[in-house]
Amino acid sequence: MRVGTPDASLTSASGMAAVAELVERLGVVRSLDAAVGPIKQRDRGFGAGELLVGLAAAQVAGEDFLVGLDRRRADVAGQVLTPVPGLSSTTAAGLARRFTDPQWTSVEAGVASVTERMLERVPAARRKRLCRTVTVDLDASDVEVYGRKKRGVAYNYQGQRSGRPHVASWAEVETVLAAELLSGNDDPRASASGLLLRALAALPRRARQGRVRLRADAGYFAGELARVAFVQGVEFAIGAKRIAPLWRMLSGIAEDDWADAIDMDGAQVAVADYRPDWWPAKTFLLIRRVRLDVSQISADSRSRRRRTLHPGQQVLPLDELGDADAIYGYSFILTNIDVSTKDKVAAVEYWYRHRTTIENLFRDSKHGAALRHLPSGYAEVNTAWMWGALLATAMAAWLHQLTATEGPHGRLSGWGTRNGKAMIATLRHRLINIPARLDFQVGQPTLHLPPGHDLLAEILARLRKLPAVS
Repeated sequence: MRVGTPDASLTSASGMAAVAELVERLGVVRSLDAAVGPIKQRDRGFGAGELLVGLAAAQVAGEDFLVGLDRRRADVAGQVLTPVPGLSSTTAAGLARRFTDPQWTSVEAGVASVTERMLERVPAARRKRLCRTVTVDLDASDVEVYGRKKRGVAYNYQGQRSGRPHVASWAEVETVLAAELLSGNDDPRASASGLLLRALAALPRRARQGRVRLRADAGYFAGELARVAFVQGVEFAIGAKRIAPLWRMLSGIAEDDWADAIDMDGAQVAVADYRPDWWPAKTFLLIRRVRLDVSQISADSRSRRRRTLHPGQQVLPLDELGDADAIYGYSFILTNIDVSTKDKVAAVEYWYRHRTTIENLFRDSKHGAALRHLPSGYAEVNTAWMWGALLATAMAAWLHQLTATEGPHGRLSGWGTRNGKAMIATLRHRLINIPARLDFQVGQPTLHLPPGHDLLAEILARLRKLPAVS
């Protein structure tokens, strides 16, 4: 076996052709440029849209740092396929620092116009189903960083120096609506109302005309967010902290008032007529209890599961706790959604339980893209990096909606390992990072893939059936 000379016609990421086709069909660069506007005086070189799409494409291909842009640039054949060729790490960092705060907010409008364009290209029946009931999820996730001189970060409650992406997402489509990068000690409740209003503005017009619901965990336990949602005509379900007035409500609930939760063994739900001061008048308290075994509970009083126990049981040692007739962990949710019957109470709790959809978005942006760290000492560059990761997750969601096969019950069979929506890591393994040789036949670029890799051709065929952006 001999090793020959390097062949510049080989690329390690042939699937970038699919990313470039998706970006072109949806007009992603054009939409971002139109929303953000110029970020430099001279009208040449890279604009805002090319910067963010270039970062997203590099992260989709598995690059973890800004220098990954230089590795992509060194791939001669890959530059023919990528949606933004020629972008270097130094250029990207310099352009990101030119953004102003209003321009970062305008990125949301650019992503919104692309999402609306995607919605116009899905079948009418699915579009109607997606817009009938829209769920907006709010959440934040900490990203630990290292280096004392990094700007825009701070120590969080765990003592980690971190930044905090704060995101509002459209749960049914699994795409971002609005986002901001906070520091580790910033309280998301302070900006939650503004983030919700921007998320509602970013929803496609068809979706805004339907039923809109908000889900948030107990970190958003604040009357201001509930009032803003109520004024905007948004139904909400917000987790409540386990404060003394809520524990007292348990004494007024009879055993017959509890109903079995949906698809959750040992769980029951009930409703109480309670609302904190300054919350909307039609707010009710939804309570979920889950029967626990003493083996599931830690002896440490600081453990998360022990804190869900009734205060009278939290202080008991394990041997005394095991003698109790029943051990329940409790969760509290404040909602203005109709909970007038037991079936409706169970349905609302089941819907609220699926707010973990936004956790999948964070997981994909961190472990599929590269939001698990913030690579620069400048807050503006880290904000661009965050948007690159979130745009990468949005691309995966758009690709799923546009190329997956719809079953008889509306379920989409995509490119994931279980025929569901593929996470970025799966797309990278099955589609993006497939080596190929590129040559030109009569001026037409042609990719030669290894045997058995037919997914790229199938996805490109489906994307090319979509109408181009006029």
